[in-house]
Amino acid sequence: MVRHTPEFIRARSSQLSLRSLALEQSMASRASSTAEAADTIDNTADAKDLKPEDFTKPYCDFMTANPTVFHAVGYFKEQLAKAGFKELPSRENWAGKLEPGGKYFVTRNGSSVISFKIGKAYKPGNGAAMIAGHIDALTARIKPTSTKPTNNGYLQLGVAQYAGALNETWWDRDLSIGGRVIVRDPETGKTAVKLAKLDWPIARIPTLAPHFGIGMMGHNNRETEAVPIIGLDNTDLYPSADTANTSPPAPLGGIGSFTSTQPPKLVKLIAGQIGVSDYSTILNWELELYDYQPATVGGLDKEFIFAGRIDDKLCSWAAFMALLHSKDEEDEGIIKLVALFDDEEIGSLLRQGARGNFLPITVERAVEALSAGTDATFGPGLMGQTFANSFLVSSDVTHAAHPNFPQTNLAGHSPRLNVGVALCVDASAHMTTDSVSMAILDRVATLAGTVNQRHMIRNDSRSGGTVGPMLSSAMGVKAADVGIPQLSMHSIRATTGSLDPGLGLKFYKGFLDNWEKVDREWHA
Repeated sequence: MVRHTPEFIRARSSQLSLRSLALEQSMASRASSTAEAADTIDNTADAKDLKPEDFTKPYCDFMTANPTVFHAVGYFKEQLAKAGFKELPSRENWAGKLEPGGKYFVTRNGSSVISFKIGKAYKPGNGAAMIAGHIDALTARIKPTSTKPTNNGYLQLGVAQYAGALNETWWDRDLSIGGRVIVRDPETGKTAVKLAKLDWPIARIPTLAPHFGIGMMGHNNRETEAVPIIGLDNTDLYPSADTANTSPPAPLGGIGSFTSTQPPKLVKLIAGQIGVSDYSTILNWELELYDYQPATVGGLDKEFIFAGRIDDKLCSWAAFMALLHSKDEEDEGIIKLVALFDDEEIGSLLRQGARGNFLPITVERAVEALSAGTDATFGPGLMGQTFANSFLVSSDVTHAAHPNFPQTNLAGHSPRLNVGVALCVDASAHMTTDSVSMAILDRVATLAGTVNQRHMIRNDSRSGGTVGPMLSSAMGVKAADVGIPQLSMHSIRATTGSLDPGLGLKFYKGFLDNWEKVDREWHA
C-alpha cells in the first residue's frame, strides 16, 4: 500500500527548485492555450510517464479563460469535439448511435457534462470506471431585476449570493461579469444561448475605513452592505433648466422587456459583447460576478497556484484531462466516464446536480443502446450487473494542512500540497471511502506512480459534503472520495500546489486505465 512518508516529503521538498526550473522550461515550450495542449494528447502513454509540471500552465489558462460554469462546459465540449467525441442529444433516441470503441458526451442545462469512452472489447454487463466532480463555485449572481437607484452618485448592481459568496473575501476585489444570455432571432423566431464575458473588471464591493468604528470582519449585512458599485452618475448635481418638462428615456428593449429591468449601460455592454443590436431580443440572462485576476503561479520556487474558483474546477479539470489522456487499448472492456455536475455547492438538488438522475440515466441509456443486437436482455438485471462491476471516484477538493491554524490539523490525516491526492474518510459516512475502496485506490496509485495521502477531520470539526454518497447510493456502486488539497476553501481566491493539477491527472488516468485490471485482481 502506497503512503507518503517523512523521507518522501523531504525528497519531494528538496526537488522543488529543480521542479520549478523544469516548470519554467515547460511553460516556455508548451503551447500558450489549453486548446493547443489538448491537441498534443497521447493516448498510448502510461500514467507514470506523465510529468505533473507539464499541466500547470494549461490548468492556469483554463481557469483564467473559463470563469463561469457555462464557460467551463463550453470549453469541455470544444475539447471533446476536437478529441473525436460525439455529442448525444438527450432528446433523441440513442439506439444505433453507440458502439464499442466509441467516444461520446452529453450535457444538461449547459452547466453539467458527462463524457465517456466505451472499450473496444465492451460487452453488456461489464462495468464502468467513473469519476464524478462539480464545476460550480461560490459566486454572486445578478438578480432578475438588478437595477438599483443611484446612491450618492454611484451606480450599483443587485446581486444574490450563491453558496455563501459575498463573504469578506469578496470585498475590494476586481470583479467582472460573465455567464449566458438567452437570445431570440427576430427573423427565424428561434431561441439560442450565447456566452458572455466582459474582459475588464467593472464591479467592486468597497470596504469602510476602520476609523468609522464599523468592523469589516464581522457579520455584515450582505443585502445592504455588500452591494457592488459598477459606475458613477452625478447628473443629479447638475439638473438642467427643463428637467421638469423632460420625460424619462424609454427603457432599452421597450416597456415590459427583460432588458428594461437591468442597468442600461450593462445591457449595452453585454449586447455588444454577444453581437446583438436589438435589445428586445435578449429574453433573459444568467450572469454572475467573478474574480477577474488571472490564475498564476507563486511562491519562492513557483510551487503554488493562486486562483479563483479552484473548488472545484481543480479536480474536475484534472479528471477531464485524464479521460482525454486515457488509453484506447484493444482488450479494454469497460466504460471510462467522467461526470461534472452543477449545483454541488447548494446541495445538488436540481436536475443538473448529482442528486438528479443525470448520471444513472446516462449509464442506463448507454447500456441499453449497446445491448441492442446482442444476446443480452436489457433491464434491471443487466443494470444491476453493470453497477456491481463498476467503481465511482467521487472527486472534490479537500483541505490541506494549514500552517497558521495547526489546531485544525489531524496528525496523519492532513494532506500537503504537491504530494498527491488524498483519500477522504468520514466515520459518519459524509464520504464514501471504506477499507475496500482505499485498498483499491492505493493499488491504483502504485500502478500510476503516484502517492495517496489521507484526509480526515478532527472529532471537534464538521465535515463538508461531496457528490459521492448520493451517487453511490443511487447506483449501488463501490466508491471512494478523493480530493486534491487546497488552502482557503470558500474564499474568492484560493491556493493549491503547482504540481497538484498534474498529480491529480496522473492518478485519475491511472484509475481509468487500470480499474479493469485491479478489479480482476479482487476476483482472482
